[in-house]
Amino acid sequence: MTSPTAQVREQQTEPGNPGGAWRHPVRGINHMAFPTFDPAGTIGFYRDVLGLPLVQTMQVKAWGPEYQRDFVHFFFDIGNADRLAFFYYFGQEPYRDENLPPLLDLGQHVALHVDTLEDLDGFAQRIEHAGLKIDMRVMHETVESIYVRDPNDILIEIARPLRDLTAADAVDAEVTAQALLDVLASDGEPTLDALWARKAELIASRVPA
Repeated sequence: MTSPTAQVREQQTEPGNPGGAWRHPVRGINHMAFPTFDPAGTIGFYRDVLGLPLVQTMQVKAWGPEYQRDFVHFFFDIGNADRLAFFYYFGQEPYRDENLPPLLDLGQHVALHVDTLEDLDGFAQRIEHAGLKIDMRVMHETVESIYVRDPNDILIEIARPLRDLTAADAVDAEVTAQALLDVLASDGEPTLDALWARKAELIASRVPA
């Protein structure tokens, strides 16, 4: 599935090179990293339950800041040459922010992409067969997702597309983002209703007279 942004960029030119096609310089996520206080549980969850290959580790002596500790850094292959990584710091006491509001907790999550319903159902079965609880299964506008907590209480989403994204989605994203920025810069209270009103104005301004 080609992203709508990529489709739009294919029609644009590279900055400083009007005759050349625009090339996105970022090729995905090298790695996304989190601390773990339970390396055995983390390896068991990602490697053995989800089936993500453990492809690299680094064993590093403490360096730099005074608070630094010896650590093991390990990396799981999440496809597309991307990695999900964890730090285990020797001697670091476990910590969790118990005061984090639930809404902000849900907003911090990792979403893994799968292509088909069969893939999504397969992961749901692996999770349930391991005796773990799926937090929820949700149909969003463009994806269907399952959610599960890893041993570090990190929320993991696994999502499959319900439809292909198009260039129209990218245009809608740009208009929505501009409407949001305009509302935030205005004197009124930033609300979803205000965003929709401003978005309608922006859409109307694009219609030829």
